[in-house]
Amino acid sequence: MSMTVRRIAEALEELAPLPLQEEYDNAGLQVGLPGAGVSGVLVCLDVTEATVEEAIRLGCDLIVSHHPLIFKPLKHVTGATYQERCVALALRHGISVYSAHTNLDNAGEGVNYRIASVIGLQDLEWLEEKPVTAGRGCGSGVIGSLPAPERAEDFLRRLKDSFGVECLMHTDAAGKTLRRVALCGGAGSFLMDEARARGADAFITGEISYHHFFDAEGMLIVAMGHYQSERFTIDLLRDFLSSRFPDLRVEKTSLDTNPIRYTF
Repeated sequence: MSMTVRRIAEALEELAPLPLQEEYDNAGLQVGLPGAGVSGVLVCLDVTEATVEEAIRLGCDLIVSHHPLIFKPLKHVTGATYQERCVALALRHGISVYSAHTNLDNAGEGVNYRIASVIGLQDLEWLEEKPVTAGRGCGSGVIGSLPAPERAEDFLRRLKDSFGVECLMHTDAAGKTLRRVALCGGAGSFLMDEARARGADAFITGEISYHHFFDAEGMLIVAMGHYQSERFTIDLLRDFLSSRFPDLRVEKTSLDTNPIRYTF
């Protein structure tokens, strides 16, 4: 059976069913036809013009991203925005685009479970469990335990190294020892109160506003950066597709699509 966008989309939606996505989201097939053939897949976090050009160079006719290229409806495709230019470039070269976003965040063994695995958390539970959707449990964020208590300063250094974080933002870590850790990749400040109520010693997310740091109440709050917190999603997507379709060529982007730069 020839490989098509539809077959790959169906597999991804077994991992992360579309009904798991948040109401505001736009996961799923973004560009292209379900019946289009696929000889190679490029996985990435963000679809940019450089990402589409990379897919062209690598001979990949499907891009699978975490963040949707089309988040808000496009009223025209004239090249006025990078989204419009990406759509036009992809269509011109016969490249389809599929995105697995909050449905992958909310899925068991999804984005937050992968982050927890990198950190080394055990006995994971949903931080905020959602009603069963699409026949399976789902939730926002996870909470678990470190194998042994860890000094906050050591934990922060390990976090920085593991996720390639240029600059961590966090509340005062002096004298703190961590065991119970809650997390949510991306923008997860809405789960801070739940993390505290569940007895978390630390709450880790991608981005958080200034005023939320005042609400720590003794809990260590860490903002890694949105891109940095979710960078292992690329590995998650690659590993899943390679396992499901061993004969399919799956390429991992070599690009750093983080639009934020740091000056030290």
